[in-house]
Parts: sequence; structure tokens; C-alpha cells
Amino acid sequence: MKPFTSAVTVALTIVGVSACTDNTASEGGPIAVVSTDTECKVARTEAKSGNLVFDVKNGGDKVTEFYLLGSDGLRIIGEIENIGADATRKLVVKAAPGKYFTSCKPGMVGDGIRASFTVTDSGTDMSAASDVAELLATATDQYRLYVRDQVATLVEKTTQFTDLYKANKDDEARALYAPARVHWERIEPVAESFGDLDPRLDLREADLEAGQEWTGWHRIEKDLWPPSAGYTAMTAAERATIADRLAADTADLSRRVEQLTFNPDQLGNGAKELLDEVATGKVTGEEEAWSHTDLWDVQANVDGARIAFENLRPALLKKDKTLAETLTTKFAELQTLLNQFKRGDGFVYYNELTAEQVSELSRTVDALGEPLATLTAAVVL
Repeated sequence: MKPFTSAVTVALTIVGVSACTDNTASEGGPIAVVSTDTECKVARTEAKSGNLVFDVKNGGDKVTEFYLLGSDGLRIIGEIENIGADATRKLVVKAAPGKYFTSCKPGMVGDGIRASFTVTDSGTDMSAASDVAELLATATDQYRLYVRDQVATLVEKTTQFTDLYKANKDDEARALYAPARVHWERIEPVAESFGDLDPRLDLREADLEAGQEWTGWHRIEKDLWPPSAGYTAMTAAERATIADRLAADTADLSRRVEQLTFNPDQLGNGAKELLDEVATGKVTGEEEAWSHTDLWDVQANVDGARIAFENLRPALLKKDKTLAETLTTKFAELQTLLNQFKRGDGFVYYNELTAEQVSELSRTVDALGEPLATLTAAVVL
């Protein structure tokens, strides 16, 4: 796919502000939000569609952030960050009817303090004032926010994981391995665009070249789920070295991502690349050869592809409504299948799937991949 690079320049639209011709707040006026260190108090849980204005005050001691998230809790509709103590910031977003979440993130870490938020239909045509170029600019800006959020969470969970691993708390480290990697897998094409970092962070043993040093997630994976014979466990010093390297490389990724901007073609191509990752590496069980946590990766790749598509969907509806509806249906069908493999907060291990279940998963991924391959041309050309 076309590399994600800070050299790319694109006129990004501030979410919900310059993408709209009418900047008047929707019916009911501004929505007051008070974020403390332990609470996220939102004055209303419902608003009319259109331009929403959130007046966010930090009533706590920690620097905070505020988000309006899509119904999946992943897609970022708008955010404001670095709100200092006693400071008040304004978030303006253009929101269509639907279900959302509000979220405050005291300390700018963790999943945030979330609550359901509903936008009802005001009767306003949400697309009338926006041309395709504006919709695409909003899509790329929203995707940029999503990538930054995923990387921030990846840094946080990687630090927790490496601390557990260095402390020989192997059961706890094994429990966090897949949930932490989810945030890498959701943005894998972005991470892979850094050709030096990707092999240091995510290289599989099977892909090692002669004389190449093996570092990163999968090196630790093998040490946590060692083969039954012929494996020598890493020493405490070796564990510390490999863990510190993983944490440092992940922090480096975070710094680089801060400088990125995106083009619509990168979203479309990236979505297809994520599905290709599933089809060629995850559905074969090759990615997580020792832990067998491949289904966590599959779900994360699908999440990332769906977010990119959903960011582009308003523009796609103007250019190819049939394709937009087809992709919505195919994503839903794949998610329904994945839901069958859920176990608690995670999934069954990949080596527990039957050959028939693997084949069905492969077919469903391919059924989505075919129309998804046409997304970029549909929105860009």
C-alpha cells in the first residue's frame, strides 16, 4: 500500500467545524461536561442531530481528554486533549442520528470513563452542505485521531506487559499479551510503513533471515509459551533486554505517529491490507504460532478495516451507495461469525477451531475482501 508518511500533506478539516456550513449548535444549546479525576459528568445524554457543542471543564487535578465515540467505542468522531486543571475547552462535532459514547480520560491514559449518548433525528439533511472533498477531509482527520488513540493505548499496555514479563509474572503477562497486541493489529498498515520498526516489533521466527536478530512481541511470545522440548528459556538479563527494547521501539512508534497525516487512498488501501493480513497470515494460524491467540488478531484487523471504511462511508454513499451498503453487510456478516468464537472478553484459541470453521472464516473474509478491494477507487476517482 502507499506508505503512511509525514511528508504527505493534505488539507485536514477540524472535525465538525469547518466541515459544516452551519456552525450553530443543535437544539438544546451547548452540552456541559465536567471531567474530574474519577467522573465524567455530561449534562445531557441526548441531543438532536447536527452540530453538537460540548463545553468541557476539567474539574480535577489531572490533565484530561474528552471524546465523542461511535457506537462501537472505537471510531473517534471528535476529541479534545491536554485540558489542564480548571481549564475549559470546546468541542464542536457534526453528528448524525445514532448511538454514541462520551468519554473523559483523566490522566490521558486508560479506556476512559464512558457513558452512552444518543443523537436523535432533527430532520436536517446531514449531507446537503458537504461535498465529497469535505467528507474525505473529515474521514482522514477522524482516522488520524483513531490511530493516535490506538498507539497511545498500545504504549500503555506494552509497558504493563513488559513490566510483568521482567518481573517473571508469566501468568499475568500471558493474560495481557493478546489484549495488548490488539492495538498494534488494528493499525498494522500504519506501523508497517516504518520499515525499520516493524521487523523489530513484529517479526515472526519463520520469517527470520540468516544472521538477523529476533526481537519484539513474538520473541517474548515463544518464551511465554515455550515448545515442549528443545527450548532454552531466556535468563532474567535476556528478558530485561528484550522487554526494554520492545517498550522503547513502541515509544518510538508513538513519536513517529504523532507526525502523520493521511490521504483517503491510504484509508481505503489500508482497510484492504488489513483484510489481506487476515487472509494470508491470521486465518492460517501462523501469526501466533506459540500462543494461538490468532483470533484476537483477526478481530483487531477487522476492527481497523471497518473503522477506515466507516470513516470513508459518508463520501462513499455520495459516490457509490450500492458499494457502501454491500460493505456494511459484509462487515456485519464477518463480525457475526467472529462472535461465535468469543469466550468471555476474548476468543477461543486458534488450535481449537475445526477445519470446517477455519474454512468458513476464510470464505467470509474473502467475501468481504473482494468488494473492499474496490473501495479506494470508488472514493478517490
